[in-house]
Amino acid sequence: MRPLATLFPYLLRHKARLVLATFALLAAAGLTLVLPIAVRYMVDYGFTGDNPNLIDDYFLVIIFVIALLAFTSSLRYYMVMMIGERVVADLRSDVFRHLTYLSPSFYDKTKSGEIISRLTADTTLIQSAFGASASIALRHLLMFAGSTTLMVITSPRLSLFVLLAIPLIVLPLLGFGRAVRNRTSHAQSTLANAIAYATEALGSIRTLQAFTNEKSVSDRFEADIETTYEAALIATRARAFLIGTIILIISSSIIAVLWVGALDVIDGRMSGGQLTQFLIYSIIAAGAMSELSQVWGELAKAAGAADRITGLLHVPSDINAPANPIALPSPAIGELEFNNVAFHYPTAKEAGVLEGLNLCVKKGETVAIVGPSGAGKSTLFQLLMRYYDPVSGKITLDGTELDAADPRDLREHIALVPQDTAIFGSSIAENIAFGKESASREQIIEAAKFALADDFITTMKDGYDTLIGERGVTLSGGQRQRIAIARAILKDAPVLLLDEATSALDAESETIVQKALDKLMEGRTTLIIAHRLATVLKADRIVVMDGGKIVEEGTHDTLVAQKGLYAKLARMQFEIGAEALNTQEKAS
Repeated sequence: MRPLATLFPYLLRHKARLVLATFALLAAAGLTLVLPIAVRYMVDYGFTGDNPNLIDDYFLVIIFVIALLAFTSSLRYYMVMMIGERVVADLRSDVFRHLTYLSPSFYDKTKSGEIISRLTADTTLIQSAFGASASIALRHLLMFAGSTTLMVITSPRLSLFVLLAIPLIVLPLLGFGRAVRNRTSHAQSTLANAIAYATEALGSIRTLQAFTNEKSVSDRFEADIETTYEAALIATRARAFLIGTIILIISSSIIAVLWVGALDVIDGRMSGGQLTQFLIYSIIAAGAMSELSQVWGELAKAAGAADRITGLLHVPSDINAPANPIALPSPAIGELEFNNVAFHYPTAKEAGVLEGLNLCVKKGETVAIVGPSGAGKSTLFQLLMRYYDPVSGKITLDGTELDAADPRDLREHIALVPQDTAIFGSSIAENIAFGKESASREQIIEAAKFALADDFITTMKDGYDTLIGERGVTLSGGQRQRIAIARAILKDAPVLLLDEATSALDAESETIVQKALDKLMEGRTTLIIAHRLATVLKADRIVVMDGGKIVEEGTHDTLVAQKGLYAKLARMQFEIGAEALNTQEKAS
């Protein structure tokens, strides 16, 4: 149960509710233990005939006790379930908040579907533990302790028969509980893998159907679910055997107690009321142990889930703000410098991406970065946004080393327009406002107009309130890019990063988007990554990368004259483009 104990701080956030729930729990358990005493006196004195009114009095007392028991039990259930819901809500919020601050290197190694499984399936198990299961377990522990104590007080001799059975119950309870926890952890891990695969498959449903892979994908998911079922079945089998064993031991001890007690009543060593009281207490104790054997399995499952959830909470981020971060200049200048930077990704340490790279970008300068795939162009942007830190060398913004500043402060100074635009399943206005959450409606519309997006937005049924579906599936590529540009405009950062912002667009959409980008670049330090060289001809400077190094640098004309890598790339693109145009003209 140690993993569950690590979540106790979440309980302590709600001390008043916890105190009230504990009071209701103790009251309900105490009232339950009072009932057998009332029954004893009713049997011993109510049936004697000496005072017929006594039996009415005892029944009235029992009814009153039951009424109190009903009230305290309902209060206990409500308070405990409310605490369980509150704990899980707080836990989910804390886990998600922690996940949003983890560096991208964590997501390089972890599937998003597995994380979603942790936030849903695992927290549901924890909710059960801190709600119904914990309440039932505590109640039955109290009932067992109280009824056992009162059994000893009522008849020490008969109690011996019951107490001898306790080790026979507790030992398998502990042993099988550990086995159930291990099996359940395996089942939950298998389920997390299945959910991760399903999330990926459904997120790419068009590709899945385009290649007619519905059956193979479904078969794989079914196989994963079958593995989960088998693992869960083994855990259930262990629990079923445990429950049966405990019921057998408990029932045998009760029968032995009843047999010996009946002989004691006949011999006059105890009254019928005492035997009745003892028998009720023994049944309460037996019932408590039987319930504990079932709840223990639930708690063991929750303990495995808590272990995985706390594991997520304790994952450290590779990128953190220093203890005393240096504030970036305000107003910002927008000067960038890479000084002898080397880098490799954490998941591929043997493959160096950048090697001794040096680059200076002045305020307001537009620098295009070109080169073959794998040259390290996108990695520059990853380092500038401080998703990763370089292995050696340093990067500065306005003279401040990036690792000396708060990452959030750094990213406030940079606007990114990526090739694969992240569009969320909300309204167009909310998607644009992602660049600045405090933006007014007027600012959102102004940014959209600046990005040449207002025209298509206003033609939609609900305008800026139009819901555009998950990942913006109802929008064209050019529309998504213009929303991304509007988002960057709204952010109004001094440094602009354009990562293949027009590469996936047709000629007409590219012309519109390029006009919007030209407006966005005015007065900003801009870095452009592009494979299509026609989009970087107007850059102040072109940097050519290959093998993680800068191999050429200059304007388009000077680089073509050097007849190096850039000239080769330019010749291939422009000649192939000209040939395609000639072929099209001849065909028409």
